[in-house]
Amino acid sequence: MDAVNEFIAQAAASPWVYLVVFAVVLVDAFFPPVPSESVVIAAAAAAVAIGTPNLPLVIACAAAGAIAGDNLTYAIGRRVPLERIRFLRGPRMSAALARARQGIHKRAGVLVLSARYVPVGRVAVNLMAGASGVAPRRFLLLSSVAGASWALYSVTVGVIAAQWLGGNALLAMI
Repeated sequence: MDAVNEFIAQAAASPWVYLVVFAVVLVDAFFPPVPSESVVIAAAAAAVAIGTPNLPLVIACAAAGAIAGDNLTYAIGRRVPLERIRFLRGPRMSAALARARQGIHKRAGVLVLSARYVPVGRVAVNLMAGASGVAPRRFLLLSSVAGASWALYSVTVGVIAAQWLGGNALLAMI
């Protein structure tokens, strides 16, 4: 057990931890199987349990990764015409796309902010926002608020877990 805690301490103290947090969160924005929430929570738990990494930097890297990833997904949606995707051409899917476009224009704020917390929903909403022509500035603002709130939420979960489990880094990360 001491060897595991020592490994965690060394990994958390590495300056690479910030790049890992940013990269994992960025990739998770368009490939949901990547465990970004777990990485951010683990980094925050380690920060409380062993003193590193720096919590404000973890929040900043997680938020930056979320914002960049969401905007990358949005950009893909703007450039890939959904009507060209074979399974979206049928009458039922065309009607669903029309309803989604209408919904994203009416409720972009609620959808982008809430979808940030739903892995596959986030990808769908961000792609649809891009494909539907939501203004880039508006999307950037919404995704910035969503990314920052998600980063704060995830770090808070890690902090609470570490405090609740008496500073045991391994248990808090699990």
